[in-house]
Amino acid sequence: MEAGEAVNVLLEQAAQLRASDLFLLSDERFVTASIRRMGSIEKLAVVSTEHGRQMMTHIKALAGMDISDRRRPADGRWIHEIGDRKLDLRINCTPMLHGEDMALRLWDHSVGLFGIDELGMSRADLNKLLFMLNHPSGLILVTGPTGTGKTTSLYACLQYLNDGARKINTLEDPIEYAIDGIRQSQVNAKFAMDFPELLRNVLRQAPDVIMIGEIRDEETALTAVRAANSGHLVLATLHAPTAATAVHSMLALGSHSFFLSGCLLGVIAQRLVRTLCPNCRSEYDISLSPQTFQEIDSLLSDGEGKAIYGPSGCENCFHLGYIGRSGLFEVMTINQELRRLIADAASSQTIEEAAIRAGMTVFRRGALLKVAQGITSTEEILRDVPAEHLGLED
Repeated sequence: MEAGEAVNVLLEQAAQLRASDLFLLSDERFVTASIRRMGSIEKLAVVSTEHGRQMMTHIKALAGMDISDRRRPADGRWIHEIGDRKLDLRINCTPMLHGEDMALRLWDHSVGLFGIDELGMSRADLNKLLFMLNHPSGLILVTGPTGTGKTTSLYACLQYLNDGARKINTLEDPIEYAIDGIRQSQVNAKFAMDFPELLRNVLRQAPDVIMIGEIRDEETALTAVRAANSGHLVLATLHAPTAATAVHSMLALGSHSFFLSGCLLGVIAQRLVRTLCPNCRSEYDISLSPQTFQEIDSLLSDGEGKAIYGPSGCENCFHLGYIGRSGLFEVMTINQELRRLIADAASSQTIEEAAIRAGMTVFRRGALLKVAQGITSTEEILRDVPAEHLGLED
């Protein structure tokens, strides 16, 4: 099979399996093709080193990359058509010990963007988010590790705000999805166009809403807070493990506690868990263990919490037992008590305790709720949520 045909077959397989990434990984004697599907790596094929290099060269040529340079990292982009579907491929090549590794991020245009009510939030958490978004100005932070759906959540928020009555500007690295009616800018390190430089220029464009792909340095953090305090609605992602710890992440980046307390509307911390296939999930009766969901009894609807479910596997889910993913959230809205604690630079634990009193559902309770509702399994929760956030660290 020629290199071009092999690439087409791999991309068709990846698209059919709803993969988010395709990898070509070089070893001494062979190249392995793998995908990331719902957060897990799965091997698709192993080919010779020479055939693997030919496949990478073919992809580079289609993406407008330099096919002769294998010694330096390189990025590219390419739209691949499969029937009436379009795959937007973002490509990175990085030199390794035995050659190049290539990573392709796949975005299926036919799938489209999530609506704000499709993220997997409870009705109570969704109402809190809508309350934040309906403010004319302030700062909303979305936090979590890499690969937990932060950008998906931001895009959903932007779609909600994109009503034609507001000027919306974004700063992204890279732009993952083009949205009509929104002014999108991409970071370009080659031309010294980083987040701080872009943000300074975007503020001169008189936006009502600004989305910052990631706050990763002091200048961006300070400018974001200044913009939120001066009449702009600012949405941004940040690396912090929980909603409460996001405050100290901002302080560590140089934000002044007084100014942060004055503009912060709320924080959304999130994880992703795989959702059980509704066609084949296995049911386990827990009627003899009523204490299982006692902690979240007030959050359950009629019929929920009577059983737990586990994965089985069928043709519908490609025999995985899971199909798709759902968000697990902590949504912390800032009330007067929290504003005072942030101004005083109180500890993350103190902030979290106050947020819980104000009605925030922490990861532990949110995870229990997803299990009680039959959305996911206990195994999946333990796999994707750190033990300390589930109260299991001891």
